[in-house]
Amino acid sequence: MMNTLTRRNLLARGARVGAVAALALGLGALAGMGHEPEPILIGHYASMTGKEATFGQSTDNGIRLAIDEINAKGGLNGRPLKVITYDDKGESREAGNAVQRLVTSDKVVAVLGEVASTLSLAGGQVCQQYGVPMISPSSTNPRVTIGRDMVFRVCFIDPFQGYVGAKFAKDSLKATKAAVLFDQTQAYSKGLRDEFEKHFKKMGGEIVADQPYNGGDNDFSAQLSNVRSSGAEIIYVPGYYTEVANIALQARKLGIKAPLLGGDGWDSEQLTKIGGEAIEGCYYSNHYAPDQASDVVKEFVKKYGEKFKDAQGQPQIPDGLAALGYDAAYVLFDAMKHAKSLEGQDLRAAIAATKDFKGVTGSISMDKNRDAKKAAVMVEIKGGKPVWRATIEPPDEK
Repeated sequence: MMNTLTRRNLLARGARVGAVAALALGLGALAGMGHEPEPILIGHYASMTGKEATFGQSTDNGIRLAIDEINAKGGLNGRPLKVITYDDKGESREAGNAVQRLVTSDKVVAVLGEVASTLSLAGGQVCQQYGVPMISPSSTNPRVTIGRDMVFRVCFIDPFQGYVGAKFAKDSLKATKAAVLFDQTQAYSKGLRDEFEKHFKKMGGEIVADQPYNGGDNDFSAQLSNVRSSGAEIIYVPGYYTEVANIALQARKLGIKAPLLGGDGWDSEQLTKIGGEAIEGCYYSNHYAPDQASDVVKEFVKKYGEKFKDAQGQPQIPDGLAALGYDAAYVLFDAMKHAKSLEGQDLRAAIAATKDFKGVTGSISMDKNRDAKKAAVMVEIKGGKPVWRATIEPPDEK
């Protein structure tokens, strides 16, 4: 016959088993109701508004296309990825504040951004301080990653981009005299101007005019008058698309017929909308061209156009910023798959180990400075669209 103590123990054990069973049933019910695992948060800061708004919008589109594809395949270990985007309005202070919020309030595991080098310098400082990895899709100034082991990029850098512009001007356009107009308020523009001039001179060319302007300027007549009298055969304008288009319009009104050349800061559909006929026959270096004969490029252009439409409902053609945003998201995801954990240093190490990653913008490998070494393309504005003209590989290191 069972004593009172034994009976109490059995009753207590039964109650515990019942509670565990009830908890299991409750969790099962939640799963059956579509209870989702916690998403992995990724931050993105960008110029979603302001005078370079297409930079941020295109990059964000590319990132979101990649995230949607990754989630459709199950995410990372069954957890979906979620991107949080903040608008920095193209201002350095706002960029720093946006990254601060992403890192300290939202607790993102990594940050993507920015396009403009000046803004990446501001955001990168915050990521470095808090030990959170950051990948810039398209900031090309060398200073962005220097001294910051948490900061990476998937684009080439300005020393190479300046070389590309100079080589194309000399070899393809047969130019011997160049004028330069640069934005003295932007690290990107100043750095690219320095590199173009250095390489053009080294190749036997002459800089016959070197004219500064300030971002946001509307009148370039004084600078262009000096260019007109200089005998320049080409005009190198390493600025952003808004000023570049206006410079082209004013140059043609002054009777200047020399073609303009520039860098990836030109890459926006607004360039031809603003510049019109004045920008036809001009050239810029970029990370890819949508008409390249690559299966990877063709597939990306197709998928992007299916997801994003213009105001008339037609498929949008992705620019280089969209392609780099897409590549940056996939490089990060590839690193997340191989990292020991999603903690800052573990994820940083996995990004640094990226080698021969096949992206839309080419094969991406991180060098010792956390920069991507890769080829560039030169495109020509033809019929209002960028058309591939040449692919230029990095020079042999000596």
